[in-house]
Amino acid sequence: MNDATPVPKSVLITGASSGIGEATARRLAADGHRVFLGARRTDRLTRLVDELTAGGATAACRRLDVTDAGSVDAFVAAARDAFGRVDVLVNNAGVMPLSPLSAGLTDEWERMVDVNVRGVLHGIGAALPVMRAQGSGHVVNVASVGAYEVSPTAAVYCASKFAVRALTEGLRQESGGAVRVTLVSPGVTESELADGITDPEAREAMRTYRAVALPAAAVADAIAYAVSAAPGVDVNEIVLRPVGSSQ
Repeated sequence: MNDATPVPKSVLITGASSGIGEATARRLAADGHRVFLGARRTDRLTRLVDELTAGGATAACRRLDVTDAGSVDAFVAAARDAFGRVDVLVNNAGVMPLSPLSAGLTDEWERMVDVNVRGVLHGIGAALPVMRAQGSGHVVNVASVGAYEVSPTAAVYCASKFAVRALTEGLRQESGGAVRVTLVSPGVTESELADGITDPEAREAMRTYRAVALPAAAVADAIAYAVSAAPGVDVNEIVLRPVGSSQ
């Protein structure tokens, strides 16, 4: 029997102020990892860090706008300065203002591309050189079942998640074994994502769609599973849905 204690990792989490990001911070901190949290809502981040550290965890935070490459670079640099390493990056930040294409909500389309696609690219661009210099690292990209299927009002959102899936697979193929790469694609999950839907048709459809949802902690468990995989094991893709979901 192997009684070796897992080595704590330095884990960076974007979009950590609520939902999957917050749940992941709680789970990985409970597992003994050092967590460095980023989001725009620093009041929430600070409260979460205070709670985690009061419970004995090692946690810190910094304001982060994933659409700004400079902000992401500074976030990664601050985490490395705080913890000495960047072992895991969880690219979790995302937005989902659904609408039919006929609504022509171009500002919302651009926001989804900026956060969901460029934000992931900025994270990879900032963290990958650090991980390569260390000789190891792990990038976890949070996508969606929308990375595999398209539904009405979700064309742009799904396109952004298809892109995340493609980026993740490309990074895996290019990693050369130095960096592990994981795609986590949840089905409907309890979160604030739907709060940003302004289109009435899409908002009503989402209310019905979200009647059965995963707890954010279930997605955090999936991320923790990938992070805790034995050396030499790369958990490439995890898809999880609520039991009984037809989507």
